[in-house]
Amino acid sequence: MNPQTNETILHPPELTPGEEKSQKKQYEEKRFTFDKSFWSHNEGDAHYAQQHDIYASFGEEFLDHNFDGYHTCIFAYGQTGSGKSYTMMGTTDQPGLIPRTCRGLFERIEAEQNSSITYNVHVSYFEIYNEHVKDLLTKGTNPPTYLKIRESPSDGVYVQTLTDESVKCYEDIERLMKTGDTNRTTASTKMNDTSSRSHAVFTLTLKQIQHDIATDSTIERLARMRLVDLAGSERANRTEATGQRLREGGNINQSLTTLGRVIAALADPKRQRASRLTGTQNNQAKRRAEVVPYRDSVLTWLLKDSLGGNSKTAMVACISPTDYDETLGTLRYADQAKRIRTRAHVNQDAVTTAEREAEIARMAETIRALTLSVNAATTRKRDEVERARDELEDYQRQVGLMQRAMEESRAVSEVKIRALVGEVEELRMGNQGLVGQVESLRRHLGLVKGVLRSPIVIPREFGDGGDGEEGEEDGGEDSGVDDVFEVEGEGEGMFEHEVWQADVQALMQELGMFKRKVADDKERFPHSVEA
Repeated sequence: MNPQTNETILHPPELTPGEEKSQKKQYEEKRFTFDKSFWSHNEGDAHYAQQHDIYASFGEEFLDHNFDGYHTCIFAYGQTGSGKSYTMMGTTDQPGLIPRTCRGLFERIEAEQNSSITYNVHVSYFEIYNEHVKDLLTKGTNPPTYLKIRESPSDGVYVQTLTDESVKCYEDIERLMKTGDTNRTTASTKMNDTSSRSHAVFTLTLKQIQHDIATDSTIERLARMRLVDLAGSERANRTEATGQRLREGGNINQSLTTLGRVIAALADPKRQRASRLTGTQNNQAKRRAEVVPYRDSVLTWLLKDSLGGNSKTAMVACISPTDYDETLGTLRYADQAKRIRTRAHVNQDAVTTAEREAEIARMAETIRALTLSVNAATTRKRDEVERARDELEDYQRQVGLMQRAMEESRAVSEVKIRALVGEVEELRMGNQGLVGQVESLRRHLGLVKGVLRSPIVIPREFGDGGDGEEGEEDGGEDSGVDDVFEVEGEGEGMFEHEVWQADVQALMQELGMFKRKVADDKERFPHSVEA
């Protein structure tokens, strides 16, 4: 490296005769010239660059641009282990570009003597991991919460719901940087024990409000500083990564490849010539030239304004002397990036008293309209809630009435059931008594039938009473009396038979009536009677 000419010379690696024979390609010396070249390999060298040398060479210049109202961006690119994170963040003893820029920012604010200028500083810090955006200033979750990317005509590309902390001093920024670095995704590979597995974007937003008392006008300047620590480009066969680390490396290389394509498209001379055309001159060529693949990766989409829009941008190419091919790739990358021309302009708004009052009136009208809209929505919501509450109370009242009706019906049914059970029990007891009477009558009827079938005939000799001799002595008178008695006896026997027959018929009628009653009871209470 030649510090006078800012030329970087890449010498071919020293190979043994055996290695030279096995090599399929020839290594040769390469020379590249950049805006600045720094040597940081050996601290004993006279032109060794410390961290403060790098910041003084262009970091302070970019901070000047910020106070003038320009957007700026500084990003570090290189293979893994080449010193990107060291250059951007540094260590406690050797702070890098990010902490030095933040400290310099507040030193200038504190040194400002103009009391008519008000400064507002905000900080955000996020990483792009596996093509997802993660907020580094919030507590991590499992699974992690990823943020969405949006684009608007006024604000450009931005991260939705990203934490934007207001800071008053460098200590506030230092605390936020420690929080973000703790939450950042790192892992160990063969080439780097603490390899960054994501692209980290640290953003400072500086807003200056200057009020001129003489003209009663206000000037607002807004500047954004993006400080980006890119993940290292790597080859899987060198890092020996597997599984999750291998997938991370694939996503890192994909985003860096897209960044290279964007840089190549922006550095294309044809595109730069077409961008200078005005009016309707060669519109087709301008449209072809404006096709830049920003959306092919999250990184390039978020850096769209910084790479080819309203920003002053610097790329820090970090190289290592250990690998010829990787170093050559990084140098070619940087050589192409230096050809890009951005279109930065001052982000400033001058507002007069009349314009400010008109803006205040417009905002007041907007607030009034929004208030009316919110009040109307609140009223509708309240009416809906009250209507729903009334319907709920009506339903609850109906449910209560139905429950009481069911309880009353249950009580009446229980009374009826108890009465019917008592009646059934009485009928069952009566039925048992009637069954006993029927059995008794059936036995009595059987006896009567037996008597009717086989009547008992009283022999005559038993009718004479054993006084044969007296009978014979009495002669005809006695015989006449006996005949009359016998006739009368026969008549009395016939009368008793008829009486018995009548009784049996009456008994049979009563028995038939009883059977019908029993049958009716069975139909009314089948289960109780069977029980």
